[in-house]
Amino acid sequence: MQGKVAGFNISSSGDPNKSSSVILRGASTVNSPSGPFYVIDGVPGADISLVAPADIETIDVLKDAAATAIYGNRAASGVIMVTTKKGNKGNTQVSYSGIAGIETVSSRLNLMDADQHRAYIQSQGLSYNPIDDAGDNTNWQDQVMRSQAFSHNHNLSFSGGGDHNTYSASVNYINKEGIMLGSSQERLIGRLNIEQRALNDKLKFSINVTNSNTKSNLVPLQNTIFDQITKHLPVSSVYNTDGSYFENFNTPGYFNPVALINNAVDDNSKNNLVASFGTEVKLPFGLKYNLLISHQTLSTTSEQFYNSYYNNYNAATFKLSPEAGLGTVTSQVGTLFGKNGSAYKKLYQNKQNTVESFLTWDKSFGNHSINAVIGYSYLSNVYGDEISSSSTNFASDFVVYNNLSLGNPYAISSFRIDLAGGVAEKRMISDFARVNYNFNNKYLVQASIRRDGSSVFGANYRNGYFPAVGLGWRIDQENFMENQKVFSDLKLRASYGVTGNSDGISPFNSQLVYGVTGTYYNNGIQDNAYGPIQGSNPNLRWESTSTSNLGLDFTLINGIVSGSIDVYDKSTKDMLFKYSVSPALVPGGAIWANGGAIGNKGIELLLNFVPIKKKDFTWTSSVNLAHNKNKITSLANPFSDGDSILYASAGGEGQTGATLQILKVGKPIGQFFSFDYQGKNSAGESQFLKKDGTLTNTPLVGSDYFYVGDAQPKLLLGWSNTVNYKNFDFNVFIRGVFGNKIFNASRANLSYTPYASTNNLSSYVNADDLVSDAKNNYFSTRYIENGDYLRLDNATLGYSFNPTIKGVKKLRLYITSENLFTITNYTGIDPEVNQGGIAPGVDNNNFYPKTKSFLIGLNITL
Repeated sequence: MQGKVAGFNISSSGDPNKSSSVILRGASTVNSPSGPFYVIDGVPGADISLVAPADIETIDVLKDAAATAIYGNRAASGVIMVTTKKGNKGNTQVSYSGIAGIETVSSRLNLMDADQHRAYIQSQGLSYNPIDDAGDNTNWQDQVMRSQAFSHNHNLSFSGGGDHNTYSASVNYINKEGIMLGSSQERLIGRLNIEQRALNDKLKFSINVTNSNTKSNLVPLQNTIFDQITKHLPVSSVYNTDGSYFENFNTPGYFNPVALINNAVDDNSKNNLVASFGTEVKLPFGLKYNLLISHQTLSTTSEQFYNSYYNNYNAATFKLSPEAGLGTVTSQVGTLFGKNGSAYKKLYQNKQNTVESFLTWDKSFGNHSINAVIGYSYLSNVYGDEISSSSTNFASDFVVYNNLSLGNPYAISSFRIDLAGGVAEKRMISDFARVNYNFNNKYLVQASIRRDGSSVFGANYRNGYFPAVGLGWRIDQENFMENQKVFSDLKLRASYGVTGNSDGISPFNSQLVYGVTGTYYNNGIQDNAYGPIQGSNPNLRWESTSTSNLGLDFTLINGIVSGSIDVYDKSTKDMLFKYSVSPALVPGGAIWANGGAIGNKGIELLLNFVPIKKKDFTWTSSVNLAHNKNKITSLANPFSDGDSILYASAGGEGQTGATLQILKVGKPIGQFFSFDYQGKNSAGESQFLKKDGTLTNTPLVGSDYFYVGDAQPKLLLGWSNTVNYKNFDFNVFIRGVFGNKIFNASRANLSYTPYASTNNLSSYVNADDLVSDAKNNYFSTRYIENGDYLRLDNATLGYSFNPTIKGVKKLRLYITSENLFTITNYTGIDPEVNQGGIAPGVDNNNFYPKTKSFLIGLNITL
């Protein structure tokens, strides 16, 4: 959908086990990732990964408030409605679609090779530790990556029906290797849909069941391994002459990344079940009653094992960088690996039950038609139901994580036995009503109101009210349009509505919480001391987003040109945010509260063309453009009267307290405030501009920050072209993002020259970047880059055979390629950096390589 739906922005990595980040019409909150809400076959909040692409019948993206407000508390960032394929009356139809291909690395980090690095340290008067210098030219990225990753996807479906029932069933199997060693995903999805009608079709029952089982192999200690492949010297070897792994434990924080991968496993299995039962009853007087009851269960098992090789790391401190783009670095002490192998296992379960009940009234009289709906919705979500355990000191590495009881952790005094568990429940109750009025198919009115009550908010503000109204005018139906031949369709739309957001907070965030605050001795026994660790906020309330939309749909020149244009104004207030306050005022020193407001204004244009339409040759083209302007309009909150908040720390060497972004009134989310780099002084030291206009090599965090750009794109582009010639079809899709900045914190961290004799460096380090310059990596304008790019996203060539084999209705063979090339000046791995969440536009630890793929596919229907 990215590039094909105006204002739709997706950021994804090459990791097969990581989901994409989706932003629709700009970031509307600073707390949750701002992703849209999914409704699959009427089930609200279903996981999109449950749906195999071959099973999708339609996808509708709802953006204006009149369309989304009926979903109330979950629709602030848009709604994506997915309808899967259903059965039809007739004989059983069997369809198969399969695709297989390879992926290769499309881009990787720009690091020095052995010759470049050796020349650099020699120019600095340094030399290698003889232990490290094997005279090799090792590309550590290549050592932990596959040259090619294979994948295949198969979908087999059956559908059919009789006079009173229809059915559809499918099985989907995916096997996909990641380009990183140790990473892969295998998934099996089964789906069944049955519809039964009775009493002259006045009564209909439907059952939908989908089950997905996913097995994922993750890269063990992925962030640590990425850290190691970037810092390992290219002159070092992977293996010693005796075949053992090369290690230099005399250098702190220096571990062989190949050894880390090959001596550990990190497996994850996930079972996702969604089942729904629906009934529809046609009643007298134009009434219809619908009931949909659904249940979702997500069960995951996470298992890790670090074999006895990790005995070497007991005295080590591993750098566990957070996910790409996020804040400070944390550490894990190597003694947690125990001795003679250590195993960890965690079981997690999430259950959600929903009830959607509504009554519809349809009535037409004369030129008037009315559709009215009143309904009730209930949701219960029990999540965080988990238990975890760990053990160490196994007799053999062959045990892996299969039997923790065979370990003897009590003999290792430094090992921490991990026993944890917890559970939380979130409930929501909603009432809603909607009326659609149509006069003479010219004038359209829609109005709705929804009340949502959620258990996550304070006692004083549990309920939120979300109204919406939409107007439509079919101009082409007016008498004064009868004699014109330009427009065959012309419709003006206007809407206003309010939606809510409760994502990102738990049922306990508004409550007074007690926990362990310390220990004390009681008659010689060490007991836990309990006390308040979180303060309550009974006034914690809904984050709400109001959206105004004005749109025009048009078709002209006998369908040769069609499209739409939309102008919108979206404003979010009472943003949910965790504020730091004095522990003397609030236990724990932090509290969730409402504060501030964000505005998004934009314009979206969609144009469809049919330049050529002949018997054997057709060319269709579609282009969409979207511009969004984001601005923080207020940061007022009960705990601060300031107009800015510093955040997004990337944790660079020698940069304690340094941040990359500031939430500031009048500026967009993701605005970069940093030092202004002014080159080198006469001593070869990095110098920066101070606020008083002078130069310094000791700038002050915050005080000497300047506004240096923002992460929000000014323009999103999608351009699709499809050519059909006889039985051939060819499609090419180009996507572009323009006008945004990226803070390349990864390049900054790889430019810390004082460690040059023990760590590799970015290939962008210059000869005048001296090893004596400890501020060479300071986050500054030096590492702010343009994020513009134009990408050939997809190209497909297919051929549909004329059926000559009895029983074969359709047969199509095609080849496709994805992410063929990208035009950009960005120096990082990929300019497609996340635009949502806590640190939009920050490229930090974003090391998993992007890939390009080449595939061949087959579709056949019997």
